Amino acid sequence: MKSIATAAAAIALLSAAPAAAETVAVTADRLLDVESGRYVEAPVVVIVDGKIASVTPGGEVPEGAAHIDLAGHTLLPGLIDMHVHLDGRPEYGGYSGLQFTDQFWSAIAVSNARAMLDAGFTTVRNLGDTDYRVIGVDQAIGEGWLVGPRIVTANHALGATGGHCDETFLPPSYGAKSPAAADGAAALRAAVREQRKYGAEVIKACATGGVFSRNTAPGIQQLHADELEAIVDEAHFWGLKTAAHAHGADGIKAAIRAGFDTIEHASYADDEAIRLARQNGTYFSMDIFNTEYTLSQGAANGVLEENLAKERSLSQAQRDNFRRAHEAGVKMVFASDAGVMPHEDVGGQFRVMVEYGMSPIEAIRAATVNAADALGQAGQVGVLKPGAWGDMIAVDGDPLADVGELADVDVVIKGGELVN
Repeated sequence: MKSIATAAAAIALLSAAPAAAETVAVTADRLLDVESGRYVEAPVVVIVDGKIASVTPGGEVPEGAAHIDLAGHTLLPGLIDMHVHLDGRPEYGGYSGLQFTDQFWSAIAVSNARAMLDAGFTTVRNLGDTDYRVIGVDQAIGEGWLVGPRIVTANHALGATGGHCDETFLPPSYGAKSPAAADGAAALRAAVREQRKYGAEVIKACATGGVFSRNTAPGIQQLHADELEAIVDEAHFWGLKTAAHAHGADGIKAAIRAGFDTIEHASYADDEAIRLARQNGTYFSMDIFNTEYTLSQGAANGVLEENLAKERSLSQAQRDNFRRAHEAGVKMVFASDAGVMPHEDVGGQFRVMVEYGMSPIEAIRAATVNAADALGQAGQVGVLKPGAWGDMIAVDGDPLADVGELADVDVVIKGGELVN
């Protein structure tokens, strides 16, 4: 017994001793300071235990540091996608997904998480999944069992019974219902607490109908003002951010007045909605690229004509209102709605953001500093400066001259570790 006790004591002492700090130095031709929009020449980025310790122009690689030499490349912060669904794939539209067992989608989430990271998105916000699949993937990434991005997840999205965030494709005999569909302020407060209980860091609610549901119209509001207010009040009470799915103008305005932090889609935002968003500092999170995939591939993937018709009716309006909101000074973040389109292709949205009014640096900021602020993680992600996570990407061209460079990144580093 004495020897066992002695060994246990030795193990405890070893465990308590601080481990040697792991130092990594990344060098490249230049680094884009996304806040100033200027390049830093010949940077040396020193990362200690996963976080940036220093960024020095023309500096020296510290002795003993692991060196990642990216000569010929430009460094940027790791990208942030503010609206993804990791447990979905667009190849399985309409009813075609019913051919698979429930846990098929957990495996899909693992694959999609890696695809997003390989595409340069070192942080993603997952706005709705089923059966807590994505929080499980996030935990496995955190424990080192999987490779993937940092995930901020909502778990189940809240919504009205029969609304966009409920199960609307099956008849009553199946008893299919989202566990977060609820009616009335008190029930929705309880739903907020339930999602937080199982790891949600953001609460998503469906304020209007949507495209990929049945018997819901995107432009029609589906939660009352007092219900939206209760969701926000309860989420903010627990220190959680909030995101409102809202296509129609009435739902957008009700969600802004209720205090939601981001408005997803914002397709039919009118002048008053844009004015309210600017006044309240509300972020618009507009997925203006995925329509190209949906309208070209959706029918072949099993998407129902009802859903395709809704997409056709709103896609151009959403793009036009993206331009109008940006010109009016509304704060904007990058959002792809990956799952509706392939996760590996979402970087193509940068091109469309520039086509519809943003400069390249504004589009890049939407996926870095703006997104970090909307997440409540300013200074932690979306920048390359001391104190932030050592998350970065490298491209071999000039993203300020051609933002399309971000659709095909060459190198991805997360927490100082080369992952692609």
